[in-house]
Amino acid sequence: MLPIVLNDVCKSFSLNSSEPGQTVIQNLSFAIDAGEAVALMGPSGSGKSTVLNLIAGLDAPSSGEVIVGQSKINQLPARDKEHFRLTSVSYVFQSFHLLPSLTALENAALVAFEQRTRAPQDIVAIALNVFSELGLSDAAHKYPAQLSGGMQARVALARALVSDPKIVLADEPTGNLDSWTGSAVLDLLFREQSKRKFTLLLVTHDHAAAQRAGRILNLRDGRVLS
Repeated sequence: MLPIVLNDVCKSFSLNSSEPGQTVIQNLSFAIDAGEAVALMGPSGSGKSTVLNLIAGLDAPSSGEVIVGQSKINQLPARDKEHFRLTSVSYVFQSFHLLPSLTALENAALVAFEQRTRAPQDIVAIALNVFSELGLSDAAHKYPAQLSGGMQARVALARALVSDPKIVLADEPTGNLDSWTGSAVLDLLFREQSKRKFTLLLVTHDHAAAQRAGRILNLRDGRVLS
């Protein structure tokens, strides 16, 4: 697990250099302890997904610092940012982003294979164990198109867990699911966070989902209100 700190972060986007940028994040500061589960709430357009991208090093702040562990992520060279994302961060997306040509098990193991830190047979064994924990054993050799939305969400969660992340960034992971299925997926996410102790930042519009976290940050107009 790794702590996350944002110090006075601003982020603006501009279509071209001759026009002033649109400010999405403004003077944003907060800290998340290593192993803490935090929910980030706010209306559409408030900058929630941008915050996740800044933490993962996918976007660079216009000013301020993004610190994960001992590293200032915004100051790392591109190769080091890629290594950081590959070895330390897992995303769980609203749209799951499973590759249709791969089985559920292959999708779940893909990132772990790319890390090249464990033997292939060990990765497969870990993936099968995670599938068993998440109730996915019967889905291992099925393709995404053969799975329900809830099962695809579990496979996406399995992919995050198999790579043994220090941080999980979950961007509306139940946004495409009905309330019952979404609640079941959140049960699994928070159960695994409690067991594995990774740092979790959950972006959500759902107050019930947010209340499962240990703390809620409310984002509006690029600033944390509480």
